[in-house]
Amino acid sequence: MSKIVEKLFPIAEPFAQSLGLELVDIEFVKEGGQLVLRFLIDKEGGVTLDDCEAFSRLLDPELDRLDPIDSSYLLQVSSPGIERPLKKESDYERFRGKLVKVKLYKALEGQKSYKGILHGLDDKRQVLLETKKQEIIQIPLELVAKAHLAMD
Repeated sequence: MSKIVEKLFPIAEPFAQSLGLELVDIEFVKEGGQLVLRFLIDKEGGVTLDDCEAFSRLLDPELDRLDPIDSSYLLQVSSPGIERPLKKESDYERFRGKLVKVKLYKALEGQKSYKGILHGLDDKRQVLLETKKQEIIQIPLELVAKAHLAMD
């Protein structure tokens, strides 16, 4: 399924940009026995239902034309929500000072999961995270399996 997502990102991103939106992520998952192709979009101040509808109206005909998925699926367009994922390197700078949760592929200092205040990326592509103990830990970006904004 990740190959489909990789294939669709360069197709969908120009449509998002043309509407002043950011394409945050694409998910292709099975939910309740049905395949769902979900596009997560965002913009400064948050997205509206009208933004989601406009993006869907631009993208849907192109997906029909290209027919990148062999089986039937449900197309969804939505906001990434309050716990927005951090996908791009620029996200780690954009959300500096925010509370985040980070899950790792393998343990670092005996832990695979961290929560703290994001201090961005350093020049060695390490995520800088301030823990509850007010220590700054450095997490190599390549160890990050999943990162997202967190609620207090």
